[in-house]
Amino acid sequence: MHPLSYVREQRSWTQQDLVNIIARRLNTAARREKAWRWERWGVVPDEDTQLALADELGVDRQTVKALGWPHWLPTGPTISTATPWTFDGAVALLDDTAGPAVLDRRGFLIMHAGLAVAIAERWLAAEPPRINAALQGGRVDADLLDCFEQRLPALRRMDASLGGGSVRSLVDAELRLVTDLLRHSSYSEASANRLLTVAAELGRIAGWASFDAGFHAAAERYWLAALHAAHSASDRAAGANILKCMSLQRVDTERPTEALRLADAAWAGAKNAPARVRAMLTTRLARAHAVLGESVACERRLAEADTEMSRADDQTSPPWASYFDHAEYSAQVAACYLLLQRHQASDQWLQQTLALQPAERSRDRATYLIWRADSVFNLGDIDHACALVAEAAPDVAASRSVRNHRRLLDIHGRLTVHRHPAVTALDERVRTLLA
Repeated sequence: MHPLSYVREQRSWTQQDLVNIIARRLNTAARREKAWRWERWGVVPDEDTQLALADELGVDRQTVKALGWPHWLPTGPTISTATPWTFDGAVALLDDTAGPAVLDRRGFLIMHAGLAVAIAERWLAAEPPRINAALQGGRVDADLLDCFEQRLPALRRMDASLGGGSVRSLVDAELRLVTDLLRHSSYSEASANRLLTVAAELGRIAGWASFDAGFHAAAERYWLAALHAAHSASDRAAGANILKCMSLQRVDTERPTEALRLADAAWAGAKNAPARVRAMLTTRLARAHAVLGESVACERRLAEADTEMSRADDQTSPPWASYFDHAEYSAQVAACYLLLQRHQASDQWLQQTLALQPAERSRDRATYLIWRADSVFNLGDIDHACALVAEAAPDVAASRSVRNHRRLLDIHGRLTVHRHPAVTALDERVRTLLA
């Protein structure tokens, strides 16, 4: 949903109502197709139109000029950088996020341009505080902490298999419980750190699931709360992993410069992390360069990632980094070459990815099948591309991943312009599965 659509929905305006309101203020014609173009075609209204709408919505004109279209539109609760980087700040932000965020259905970013980067830079500069755990309530013991930590791998596996739409409510409920413990229980400093680390990873998973399900605003809210929790737990690697996720969201929402700066902050903030984590962060940095078409910088980062990955199996890594195995590493290298339109190299890396990919990661396997279909299609092999899409389609249909649905529809749409028997057969299969 475009932010303007959200504004209309909140005020029960039709598109005709919207243009009527603006027309009355400007004494111009009220043509409904204007609103359609603004919402559906990405057309930017002229300055007079924006200012007339801002006056109707009670938004000051300086905000309109400072933020630009459509970021100045009042689209409900926003995100602030005012939360202090303290234990109390982290818990308050978790409390404001767990529960409400899962209900946030906005499919667009709510951090205006530059805000995510500002948050990343503050995270880099802030020193993790010591925790004074003196809250009232029952004491959190080691067995309970073990229980929460042991449930995290199952939540990650469920997300990788079922897609974000199937698990986001479950993860949010778990985050709500951990947040209540942080607010109302008593615990040692060491236990507080473990609780915050669990909360940070739950917030990251909830954010990722929301992102995968197409709820960008909710993802931002979860990730900001998770970043504060990781910071208060003095876990720089976990914080870097959260910024890495935010960087990919910026890639998907066509903010490539922000994506690069977030990836760079993540990389800079985890210089002492294990080799597997460094490899993961460096490939994300390479991918941000690839989106910008910076092939030399991308290749340099890929070489660094290769060095880190060669040491990864010899070092202990955080549990959340275990997914970044050689299959995932190969996939991220392939993604860089696909963005750089080096399709032969991309295809070779994706062959390796699919050969190594664990069966339980069905959502990711579908992603990489579609990526490979893109590569071989650009290499001129329509039959093979159709076969790969057909192989991916059942897993895409079975999962609740908006991102994979969009990928499937995109490659399917590009294939259907060709008159080819394989395309005809694929068209029937895709339409049946996604009906």
